[in-house]
Amino acid sequence: MTHRTPPNDYHVKEKAKEHPIFQHISNEQFKELYQQCEERLYNQGTIIADAQKRREGILLVVEGTAEVCAAGEEQELSEVLEVVQTGEILGLGSLHTFLEAHSFDEYAYMVEIRAVDTVVGLFVPYSVLEVLWEKEEIRSYFLREVVTRLKDVYVSLAEQVKLAQQFGDSEPFLRRVQDIMTVPVLTVEEHHTIQEAAEQMTSIKASSVVVVKFNQLVGLVTKNDLISRVISTGRSVEEPIRNVMTHSPLTIHKSNYYYQALSELILNGVHHYPVLDDNQNVVGMITLSDLLRKKNYQMFSAIHKVEQLNDHNLHEVKHEIYAVLSIMMKDQVPVTHILDVITQLYDRLARRAVELAIQSLKEKGEGDPPASFVWYQMGSAGRGEQFVLTDQDHFLVYEDGGEGQNEITGEYFNKLGKEITNFLLQAGYERCPGGMMASEEAWQGSLSQWSATLRGWSIRATNDAMLKAQNFFSFRKVYGSPNVHQSFLTLIHQNIERSHIMLHRLAQVEKEKPIPNLGQPIRSMLKLNRKQLDLKKEVLFPFHHALQILSLKNMIIEGTTFEKLDKLVTQHVITEEEGREVSQAFSQVMSIYMKQKWENLSSDASSSSIILFSRLGTWEKELLMNALKGLKIIQSRMYSTFSI
Repeated sequence: MTHRTPPNDYHVKEKAKEHPIFQHISNEQFKELYQQCEERLYNQGTIIADAQKRREGILLVVEGTAEVCAAGEEQELSEVLEVVQTGEILGLGSLHTFLEAHSFDEYAYMVEIRAVDTVVGLFVPYSVLEVLWEKEEIRSYFLREVVTRLKDVYVSLAEQVKLAQQFGDSEPFLRRVQDIMTVPVLTVEEHHTIQEAAEQMTSIKASSVVVVKFNQLVGLVTKNDLISRVISTGRSVEEPIRNVMTHSPLTIHKSNYYYQALSELILNGVHHYPVLDDNQNVVGMITLSDLLRKKNYQMFSAIHKVEQLNDHNLHEVKHEIYAVLSIMMKDQVPVTHILDVITQLYDRLARRAVELAIQSLKEKGEGDPPASFVWYQMGSAGRGEQFVLTDQDHFLVYEDGGEGQNEITGEYFNKLGKEITNFLLQAGYERCPGGMMASEEAWQGSLSQWSATLRGWSIRATNDAMLKAQNFFSFRKVYGSPNVHQSFLTLIHQNIERSHIMLHRLAQVEKEKPIPNLGQPIRSMLKLNRKQLDLKKEVLFPFHHALQILSLKNMIIEGTTFEKLDKLVTQHVITEEEGREVSQAFSQVMSIYMKQKWENLSSDASSSSIILFSRLGTWEKELLMNALKGLKIIQSRMYSTFSI
């Protein structure tokens, strides 16, 4: 049995009574027919209707989202034909079996239905449907639904055929919101009544309406909002629509990519996004249904797995994220886009690990955090460039306590740092060999303690201090208090102004590690026995360190690699042309690096950042030579800035 009875708080009976298929019968008849139906709950990922089983009725979806998929041997490879959401019906495609009493249900052997998230519904057997079918209003309702679904199927099929011919399977990741949004958008003025808005939505079968004031977006109302905020509460439909709208709804720009829209919708837990142009005008609407039709169950699954994390299933999420990474690598999605998506997923995982750590301490009697704090990641995770799980690199910063409170506060955060480290270990992150983790006393402290630590690094400037500083200054806030974060940035800014010696010392260290000059043809290098290159140690590390030092010199304290490059252009440290060249060069090197790492991981080979020139194609060799020239722009600019 794949389903169970839902709890009473889902109010299945009350919601079903409001549905069109039951609205036109008496209360007595409804009670009689309802006894023949069955309330069902399907967990996320559960098969609602198997491709090998004859259909026996329809399912009225009271809550949740389900996919109708072409039957296939592997769930991940089956195509999504249709997405069915709250208030809609599963099983319309098999109505011919009910109407014509077919002994062989060909439809059932062609498709299967599965729950995208938790689905609660009312199973209506064909025996009940036979009684309902006698009413003209119900027959008309099903006719409208079938015609609407048929249109959607044709549109979806036409899109897939067109895309397959023009772009291949990877194209959906690279499509922009403006290519798949719904236009025109249904809008109503904020003073219009709920009744007027509902009538307009019904007339064109819209699932949402944008509320405007003087043609500017002020709110959003969905079909579910009308049910939960109007019908279920008995609110008068003569009230203005602004009384039930969602104020200042989340929006997305028309030029954003498909994957960005999908992750935004799921991460924020909404199903509708108004689409804006450069002038902040609403030009379209994008829905979760629109995006899920583009075959991305893996990303949906990965994000939901992170949301439902506990200490028992932390280890599962890595494989979900790797599944998303595998698809994007296979589809040759640009490296910058891959890093955007994967960073969002890893950040979600990391934040959940911190939440679990806080919860764990609370269960052990330690209580809530005694002070506001921030948890930062460093290294590749700090730069937003971590695509496979590697070593942990992170630290804790918290507010200074009052008199006599510092010791108690310190004890709590010492325990919290250890808990976070352990939860990340369960998730698949290895411990940092150098101990640069919040579980270590050197990487946890109050704002005043961190001020002293930074000052100590700048004064001593030993090799050990320089190593710590190099890792530290790739930090990025992942969890915690915005106020503490701002205070921390101010603290760092003040220390950097007094750290000229440390920056000069860092620059001197990098002088000894120049990015290789591969300006000569590869064949000339081979004569010099240069047959391989360590992309991580010889290229990426020197580049990142040079960018870091140059950024700190210009008081650019935080940001990803691309963000720092943009800021250097804005401050006229490098030209726009140089910024574009370096960004492109970095993307090219990262693309080769990621390909190498992923191939090693996929084949269970030992992880290595060393590439052999003999295994590179001609175009890859030329690409690499030009890319290294681009990265050297930053290193050269750093040398000249410090007169080295």
